Amino acid sequence: MADSQQDISAKTVTRRDIIKAGVLGGLLLPALASGPVQAAARLAIPPGAGALKVFFRNQHTGESFNGVYRIGNRYMPEAFEQINAVLRDFRTGEIFPIDPRVMDIIFALRDKTNNNTPFEVLSGYRSPKTNAMLAKHSEGVASNSLHMTGQAIDIRMPGFSTKKLSDLGYSLRAGGVGYYAKSNFVHLDTGKIRRWS
Repeated sequence: MADSQQDISAKTVTRRDIIKAGVLGGLLLPALASGPVQAAARLAIPPGAGALKVFFRNQHTGESFNGVYRIGNRYMPEAFEQINAVLRDFRTGEIFPIDPRVMDIIFALRDKTNNNTPFEVLSGYRSPKTNAMLAKHSEGVASNSLHMTGQAIDIRMPGFSTKKLSDLGYSLRAGGVGYYAKSNFVHLDTGKIRRWS
């Protein structure tokens, strides 16, 4: 576990780097500057909800995040430095700002599952190079994937039905939900409300 923590620290970028990457990537992430939440309006998370925690583990690196990412109506930049590192493109090592709404979605989803098991993450941020390589070998990878803009995550929850996870994700009405039965995972994103399998 100490090695994983060392890896995260070594690859974590500064707050300035995150904000710069967001601007360069065309993303406006005021929440990472500890501003008020504006992007998560689709989810029914009350503004006075207090400290919101998420718990997930990257299947490929073994690294995890288990902590508070938002307090009331403010996202925590320090938490997102760690979240971005854990959800980096593990193939290239590239770190990119994750849309805070992705964390709101998995927070709300965990609440619906009534389960404390950490989510297992198969994919968070995906660089254009990685996405192009995967799209060549799989029909299920979109060439304009929201993974490339930090707006998507592929997850499963060990011991919990992936189909049910997909249904609960769609019930949030917070973005796109893809159910991949053969590969046993659910894709969640902050794009338009839609569903596929």
